[in-house]
Amino acid sequence: MLKVVTVEHMRRIEAAADASGVSYATMMENAGTAAAQHIADYLEHTPAMANGVKRILFLIGKGNNGGDGLVAGRVLATMTEQYQVQFYLLAARPDDDLNFQAVQATNLTVTTVQEDSNFQILREQVAAADVVVDALFGIGVHLPLRSDAVDILHHARAVMDERTVPQPGNIAPNQPKQSALKRPYVVAVDCPSGLDCDTGTIDEAALLADATVTFIAAKPGLLAFPGAAYVGELVVSTIGVPDNLPELHEAATVLVDGGLARSLLPARTLDSNKGTFGKALVVAGSANYVGAAGLSAMAAYRSGTGLVTVGAAGPVVHALAGHFLGPTWLLLPHDMGVIAENAVQVIGEALAGYSALLLGPGWGQESTTREFLLKVLDLPRTSATTHKRGTIGFISSGDNPPANDTAETPAALPPLVIDADGLNLLAGVEQWWERLPADTIITPHPGEMARLAGLTIEEVQTDRTRIAQEKAAEWGVVLVLKGAHTLIATPDKRLFVLPFKTDALATAGTGDVLAGTITGLLAQGVNPVDAAVLGGYVQGLAGEYAARQIGNTRSVTAEDVLNNLAAALTAIEQS
Repeated sequence: MLKVVTVEHMRRIEAAADASGVSYATMMENAGTAAAQHIADYLEHTPAMANGVKRILFLIGKGNNGGDGLVAGRVLATMTEQYQVQFYLLAARPDDDLNFQAVQATNLTVTTVQEDSNFQILREQVAAADVVVDALFGIGVHLPLRSDAVDILHHARAVMDERTVPQPGNIAPNQPKQSALKRPYVVAVDCPSGLDCDTGTIDEAALLADATVTFIAAKPGLLAFPGAAYVGELVVSTIGVPDNLPELHEAATVLVDGGLARSLLPARTLDSNKGTFGKALVVAGSANYVGAAGLSAMAAYRSGTGLVTVGAAGPVVHALAGHFLGPTWLLLPHDMGVIAENAVQVIGEALAGYSALLLGPGWGQESTTREFLLKVLDLPRTSATTHKRGTIGFISSGDNPPANDTAETPAALPPLVIDADGLNLLAGVEQWWERLPADTIITPHPGEMARLAGLTIEEVQTDRTRIAQEKAAEWGVVLVLKGAHTLIATPDKRLFVLPFKTDALATAGTGDVLAGTITGLLAQGVNPVDAAVLGGYVQGLAGEYAARQIGNTRSVTAEDVLNNLAAALTAIEQS
């Protein structure tokens, strides 16, 4: 399980690993090898710029990050004669530096900044490079960066910009391209130089990486903006440090990956029927927001739910029923196309047999719908108030009703997800969280989170991690704070971070897809924490697949994301 740790915590992990027998030298060798392997994997699928040679330029700093870079360059140079490896040093390395001695023994080209007074050598090397490796500074950097380092980064970036500026003459899309040379692929070792790995603050001189190969665990600054925009693809290599090392195991923040997502998938059996995989009730939509109900319901189906019912006002049902053939429909009383207060009677009578309930998508914010929400929350709840551990979350201890239950017992609220206007309506209710069943899942975007917490959006975005953890604990909810690197915070202050940052999801309706996916997993018996983590990962991966299918991120719609949920689940199953 990949963890996220602060710089100070990483120092403790490294010291503990060294004491346990994984020496600093071994960690450096493994780190350099991991970076080299990522570069080799990239180059394997990239044509050479000229003469069949693939050129890799390493920018090497004074400290351990530079040592990782020296190892990576040496390893690459031994892989194939096709790789031409060069090193550009911020300063001469000490005479007793064994990694530098190994580089010198291979007769690879080494230049120091002191030998290149006008940076002409650097500019020529960057101009010729297929890959530029940023190994100047690691997690211990102090900002702002200083003179020579800033000069190196500025000159490298200037040459890269020259190689990516479109040439004049492309007046119409169907004209022959007269583009500049392709920009080199940039790999940051551990973190982009100039990134504060605790806060995400970034020096203006930093290079924009295409990939960052970080070691042992991710660091908060790699996942926090503005610095996260410079990270590119994030690759975490454990470099031989065991997962059960106490100092690593104790970290409470988890970076979700495909392996963890796969472990949370509910089982599927051949001797099953629709009842085997649960029943979800999606109460969504209004006359102005018809599509929210359809997107949420179909996402629940795509997640594997056996039966999905849409509870909605008549105009919503009539608009959708001919387009979405899978759901069953529950007509709710309405007032001018929005769910009315007295619809609670219909919901209360229908709840028996449903294993998950979604409230909120596309409701609008009329007072009658607000009263409906509050009355639904006043319906009887499951008898369970304690939980036992699941894979990473909790499982209700009340899954099996007492033997003396009878058919006359009022139907209880099943596990609950509240999204969108359901949250906006709650935000106007004093002490709203006291009305929720334990471990209710809420899925706010930053604006909704600001309203729920009585903060500004800027305050939420500036300190997402702390606010998510504190509010999940205060409110007793599983909180899914949406955005780049969506956060899932639990009542016991654990935190799960999703790896996705893509503007493909920045379009109306993708939140409905997320809410429906989570609800569908909840209906299948996945406990609330696991359903939120897995649902968020599936939806984020589907967004990336949708962008790949469409060909760009700007044209992706919520339906594209919905239609790629199956591909995302397939990839997770095979990870």
